[in-house]
Amino acid sequence: MTTYVLVPGFFLGGWAWRPVTETLRAHGHDVHPLTLTGLAERSHLASPSIDLAVHTDDVVNLLHWEDLHDVVLVGHSYGGLVTTNAADRAPERIAELVYVDTGPLPDGATQADFAGPEQAARDKAVVDEQGDGWLLPPPRWADLAAGVEGVDEPTLRRLAALSTPQPYATSTAPMRLTGAWEKLPRHAITSSFTAAQIEALAASAPLFRHMAGPGWTHAELPTWHWPMFSRPADLAALLLDR
Repeated sequence: MTTYVLVPGFFLGGWAWRPVTETLRAHGHDVHPLTLTGLAERSHLASPSIDLAVHTDDVVNLLHWEDLHDVVLVGHSYGGLVTTNAADRAPERIAELVYVDTGPLPDGATQADFAGPEQAARDKAVVDEQGDGWLLPPPRWADLAAGVEGVDEPTLRRLAALSTPQPYATSTAPMRLTGAWEKLPRHAITSSFTAAQIEALAASAPLFRHMAGPGWTHAELPTWHWPMFSRPADLAALLLDR
């Protein structure tokens, strides 16, 4: 039996992993889909103070209070920043890190850095105009899913109904790393870019330097950025067979 902890990205909760969770459990594994503070069923806890440090605590506390060991710690999108931070604090509890269409950023970097200055400026404008200065509203999922195979109307309705605004401090709070996480095996499942693109970025851009090299394996799952909705069975299979 393998123990999986699944951490979602912006706007989502543990609910986003449901088909993947069900498949992993059907194979006899222990699975913990985590909802980060301020999102989904924990949205009543949202406040301007919720940031990457709080979400790192969410994961570390789960590992401690559930007494989890030899964990396959899976992070999607922004969740990859959270899992890297958590693994750096509790590497003795982690067997492997899995990054779903994301990767680890270096110490001091932020999600806004990863998005780039133009996207960060657009997000900040939306936060100021529509989110009371501290919340980033969910995107228009139908626009993002246009032409994406495997994303049907019920899925879009579910995304629209269950997505919640993201506390924006999670985008601007920096990574805090000692390097302890770098001793762990790492596996990337990429959907909106290729392994070759990751390797090229890691070789040329300091922000991406931790995303390839020794200790890494890679698998490609071509689809949009959210494979747990468009190709959940294939994502679960890759988590089982990594």
